Amino acid sequence: MSDRTAVIAGAGVAGLACAWWLTRLGWRAVVVERAAHLRDGGYMMGLSGPGLLTARRMDLVPALREVEREIGENVYRDRRGREIMRIRYRDLLTELDWITLRRTDLVQVLHAATRERADIRLATTVASHAQDAGGVDVALSDGSQLRADLLIGADGVRSSLRAAVSGAGAAGLSPLGYRYAAYDAADDTGMDRDFLSYAAPGHQVEYHGLGNGRKAVLHVWRSRATGWVEAPDRLGLLRDLSRGAHAEVGRLLDALPSDAPIVMDDLALVELPSWRRGRVLLAGDAAHSLSLISGQGAGMAMASAYVLAQELGRLPVDQALAAHDRRLRPIVERLQLRSRKLAPVYVPDSGFAFGLRNTAMRLLPRLLLKRYFLSGLKSEMEAAAALD
Repeated sequence: MSDRTAVIAGAGVAGLACAWWLTRLGWRAVVVERAAHLRDGGYMMGLSGPGLLTARRMDLVPALREVEREIGENVYRDRRGREIMRIRYRDLLTELDWITLRRTDLVQVLHAATRERADIRLATTVASHAQDAGGVDVALSDGSQLRADLLIGADGVRSSLRAAVSGAGAAGLSPLGYRYAAYDAADDTGMDRDFLSYAAPGHQVEYHGLGNGRKAVLHVWRSRATGWVEAPDRLGLLRDLSRGAHAEVGRLLDALPSDAPIVMDDLALVELPSWRRGRVLLAGDAAHSLSLISGQGAGMAMASAYVLAQELGRLPVDQALAAHDRRLRPIVERLQLRSRKLAPVYVPDSGFAFGLRNTAMRLLPRLLLKRYFLSGLKSEMEAAAALD
């Protein structure tokens, strides 16, 4: 049994996955989370490739299947309601295994698997820290003073600990020219398990049926503006943005209460020459955000935790952190390059590009469409294989 301690800032996917693997090594893990509770809601995601492989290694697949939100039919419409494409991805991509769920459902499963072994403290932050050659002295906002072998910043794209590694909090943050917003809405259309998307030049809105009269909503739009949007301003921004969208988009936004919780931020990559400085390590989106475009952010956060634990299990801390970087960086850089290439065509901005994409989606034969999607997923399967 090890007597080593890790303090982990952030109880999201990356932080809880790190805690899961480190406690299996015998480490003490103290996880601090700024929020007073684990966040509810959030956007839908597909867990495949390295993320699903890691979930299998953690024996979490049965629990994930219990919260899986299988999607039936995927229907794409333009802002006038005309159908662009209708498809069932399960029927099209029979060779690929994935689990569709909400990111927050993944967090809840990781929390349930970790809470008995880790010390998880909500409404708590890292107030200060100071490191030396042997470890890190960490002061928490709850008054605790801890001596740790490792301080892990798993506190997201807007990490407050990134400055400890990069020298500036915004360093390495590369917006891709989009913003996104996610929230829940009442569903009076009986969507159940279906997916419906309304697309317009520069703006796409996705609705995922959750059952029980609810649906998850995701907006992605082109934006020259970047930076944090304060919570009271988010609903108004979405209403202004959606004036040119399908009428259903505006109707649902008008029905949202003024205090509806809306998650909103830039779609951005985090690109750093190093994910660590001494005994302070960044993890997940804080280290190497891939953005929603990649579809692999949560999966790579889980895979990163697995690789970290593997190296810590066989090497001293300093050498293990270096080995973790060597193994993971080529995979992350490949996926980030893919995100950059996809960004210009993710939500076409001009009417011409938008119409061209819609025509291609309507007319592309199913075999070619299947090859197109499989080619995009090839990088995920390659990333999973590279971790073995």
